[in-house]
Amino acid sequence: MHFISQDLENYIEQHSEKEPELLAALNKETYQKVLLPRMLSGHFQGRVLSMLSKLIRPVNILEIGTYTGYSALCLCEGMQENGTLHTIDIKEELVDFQRKHFDKSPWGNQIVQHLGEALDIIPTLDLKFDLVFIDADKENYINYFELIVPKMNQGGIILSDNVLWSGKVLEPLSPKDISTKILLEYNLLLKNDSRVETVLLPIRDGLTVSRVL
Repeated sequence: MHFISQDLENYIEQHSEKEPELLAALNKETYQKVLLPRMLSGHFQGRVLSMLSKLIRPVNILEIGTYTGYSALCLCEGMQENGTLHTIDIKEELVDFQRKHFDKSPWGNQIVQHLGEALDIIPTLDLKFDLVFIDADKENYINYFELIVPKMNQGGIILSDNVLWSGKVLEPLSPKDISTKILLEYNLLLKNDSRVETVLLPIRDGLTVSRVL
């Protein structure tokens, strides 16, 4: 996941906006209590998500893949006062953990948690979204994208995480590596789909920004 030196990453963090105290506490508790803490967005990427949300000023946000709720809180920082963030995850054991930190934030009443398969839940959301963050199982990225695009407002932004997949997108593809295969197809789809314009940013494990036309 590290495409630049740790020293350079530290420098980047030191010269970006400070991590808010609530998120620093959430970061720490995730590393103490939850498996696979590297899945957390973290300080720098979190500030990127916050900045993008503040530029977009979304009313309705959709997040696919809540994990411990760090990225959701970052995205809420730019949400309008009447906005709502819907976040979907399949891990029942994390629901209370997420909610505890959501309720410590100013947006507790505006965050709606959905437990279950995103492919089943997304079609039930009768909303138009201004901002979507995809950070879940890579095998379904294309399926998520196809469900999401019709639910986007024109000019809305779709963010896709882990699109460089620790550099595996440049390595010889193993027949058993379904995740990398799908990500390669997904990256080509975003590049060539006439419904969006896309830029792939080398932030952490790769973050794609796609604007719906």
